[in-house]
Amino acid sequence: MENHTFPICWRICISQCIMRIMKRSALLFPMPEFVGELIALLGEEVYKDGLLNKPLLASYLFSDPAHVLQINSIIHPRVRKDFTVWVERQEKCEIVGMESAILYEAGFQDTVDAVIMVYAPVELRIQRAMYRDGASEEQVRARIAAQMDDEEKRRRADFTVVNDGVQLLIPQLNRIVEQLKTEKFIL
Repeated sequence: MENHTFPICWRICISQCIMRIMKRSALLFPMPEFVGELIALLGEEVYKDGLLNKPLLASYLFSDPAHVLQINSIIHPRVRKDFTVWVERQEKCEIVGMESAILYEAGFQDTVDAVIMVYAPVELRIQRAMYRDGASEEQVRARIAAQMDDEEKRRRADFTVVNDGVQLLIPQLNRIVEQLKTEKFIL
C-alpha cells in the first residue's frame, strides 16, 4: 500500500494457509490430521512432492455439492485456528487481512472485523482464473456457480473494491484503510 506509515499485514488465501499449516504443523497442531483425512478421501495423489494438488482437489470439490461440505469440514476448522494464531503474532501490524473467495460460505465473516469484497465482472473473473490456474472455462464456471452470488457478497460486505481493469485500485484501498482506522472498526 502506498502512502501509509503503519504496517498492514495480509494472510493470503486459504490454500496458502493450508500449506502453512502443513509446513508448520508441529508448531500449530500435534499432527496435521487433515492431511491424512484428505489422503484417505482422495488418495496419495492429493499431494504431489509434499504440495497440495489443487487441480485434483478442485475437481473433486466441484463435482458434487456434498464434496464441498466434506472437504470444508476437514479443512476450515484448521484454517480458522491457523488464522487466529497468525493474527496474534502480528503485533507490529495495525491492520491484518484474510483473503478468501469463500469467506461467507466458510463462516469466516465472524473471524474478521470488516469485509472487503473485491468485485470484477464475471467474464473478466473467468479469464483471470483460466490464466492463473490453467483451468478450462467450464471448470471456472463450475467454481463460480458453487460460490455465493457476487451481488449477495456485495450486499453483506462493509466495503467493495471494483477490480475491473478500469477503476484505479490504490485510491479505493486508501479510502478503505482510512475508514478502517475509524472508531467503528477499532476494537
